[in-house]
Amino acid sequence: MAVLGTLAGAQETHSGTWSQSNSGTLAAARNIRVKVDMGSVVLHGGSRQDISYSVRGEYDQDSHRHYGSFRINASVKGDTAWIIGEWEGGQPRRFSGQFVIDVPHDVAFVKVETGGGSVELTGVAGQAEVESGGGKIRLDDIGGSVNAETGGDSIEIGSVGGDLKLETGGGNISIRSAKGKIHASTGGGNVYLASGDGGAELEAGGGNVEIKRCGGRVKASTGGGNITLGDIGGPADIETGGGSIHLASAKGRVGANSGAGTIELYGVPSARVETGAGGIVVKLINTGSDRTDSMLETSAGDITVYIAPDVAVSVRASVELGNGHRISSDFPDIHIMSEGEKWGPKTLTAEGKLNGGGPLLKVRTTTGDICFRRTGQ
Repeated sequence: MAVLGTLAGAQETHSGTWSQSNSGTLAAARNIRVKVDMGSVVLHGGSRQDISYSVRGEYDQDSHRHYGSFRINASVKGDTAWIIGEWEGGQPRRFSGQFVIDVPHDVAFVKVETGGGSVELTGVAGQAEVESGGGKIRLDDIGGSVNAETGGDSIEIGSVGGDLKLETGGGNISIRSAKGKIHASTGGGNVYLASGDGGAELEAGGGNVEIKRCGGRVKASTGGGNITLGDIGGPADIETGGGSIHLASAKGRVGANSGAGTIELYGVPSARVETGAGGIVVKLINTGSDRTDSMLETSAGDITVYIAPDVAVSVRASVELGNGHRISSDFPDIHIMSEGEKWGPKTLTAEGKLNGGGPLLKVRTTTGDICFRRTGQ
């Protein structure tokens, strides 16, 4: 089955634009491909047994006079339904069009490509791929994996049953729920994940990154924003060029690095933390996972370590420029020492073994205080 036609029913409006429309139906197909030179696409999956589409476009009089027409080619070839919108005779200076497509819910694969409009895709049981030259992308109720890319607008994800790969040149990314692994990156916006069952790799060129919950390994990075993580079900690697880092809990080892911000990690088995100029707060607990050596280091800031009563560690701490600073401890097994002349430079150090000793806990600040505090689980 094939349908080939131009946008019909042209009429000149008072604003000097032409408005045209076209519609049709196709037999149901396993795969659906939509490819348009320009314009937005809205595709909904539902209870219908065939495929319906409608197109409405507007463009100015000069485009109508000096260019060709916007032609729609709709056909079914094998197991794939194609809906193609092409501007014949060269693209106009201004064109605004919207494709509205309704398909059966149980399609296996949908791919939508537009040269420069928004895309909304919902209610599809299979996989989905979306590409836009620069429009907003919104997807929800997708049963399979998703791959979505836009040149410079936001991406909004509802629920996805498979893996998720998202990329935008500069907009925000928001994800409500994903069952599979997540990879999301933006050139300049924020990234937000409410719930992920698999691992997640999130990257922002300069915005903030926030995760409420993730069941697997997390890698989060930003060029200069803040990173806020909730409950992480595995290890985490966190890096920001200059913002702060806050983590509620993680089941595995945590690595955190900031160019010049505070770092707070609560409820972690082990951590390697470094900041150029900021304070550090870490709470060490037993999570049931393997524990490794920990290293906490800042050039200018205080470091506070909360240690659960069943955590076994070997402590080694130092304040390089100790004048006016101190090391304090709730644990008698941590021995604190001072080296240097009374009126000259001083170095403060501390060593000890808690619960017989274990993985090394190395704590160092160039100028600041160090505190070891006892805490419950």
